[in-house]
Amino acid sequence: MDQLTIILLYFTSFFTLMNPLGIMPVYLTMTSSLTKKKRAQTAIKATITATLTLVLFAFAGRYLFDFFGISVAGLKVVGGVIFFIVGYDMLNARLSRIKIKEEEVEEYVNDISITPLGIPMIAGPGAITNAIVLMGDASDYTTKLMVVISILLVALVILVSLLGASAIVKFIGDQGTKILTKLMGLIVMVIAVEFFFAGITPYVQAMLK
Repeated sequence: MDQLTIILLYFTSFFTLMNPLGIMPVYLTMTSSLTKKKRAQTAIKATITATLTLVLFAFAGRYLFDFFGISVAGLKVVGGVIFFIVGYDMLNARLSRIKIKEEEVEEYVNDISITPLGIPMIAGPGAITNAIVLMGDASDYTTKLMVVISILLVALVILVSLLGASAIVKFIGDQGTKILTKLMGLIVMVIAVEFFFAGITPYVQAMLK
């Protein structure tokens, strides 16, 4: 595969797992009591938090797993299962997002950009697993750089989406949001199958030997 195809695949996997369209309605609800300036600051801080988390796990996650004796193949199997569940929920419009009760919003105002917005809504288990697996599979510095670039590109898309969330949700409507979410859910399920079989293959080969 050429570099453009690889980065497009990386971008698509992160985009579907980080799901900007799924985040927007929750973001708007959680920042409804904030001014436009504070809402923008929250979006920027949340995106930076998520980006740094994904880049950190992309580089350090493999060493953490080596320390605990966890293989990339095992991670792919678990990641495949996680992605499949996430994709299935998206396909059925049942996103398992963190919901903050209206009376609790005020106590989260100062921290929502870090958690739950930055982690785990933007940088959730699926996206973190994806970052670790893709970086683990990267055989050279160019491919590793492409993983980082794809994370940064998706982060930029999410930032723009959050800053223009009100207008975007109003433009595509509830029905449009549901259709796009279901489409992304299908893509996530395809990624899940690929991950699962790529991870289970070494185990099957070892058993056959």
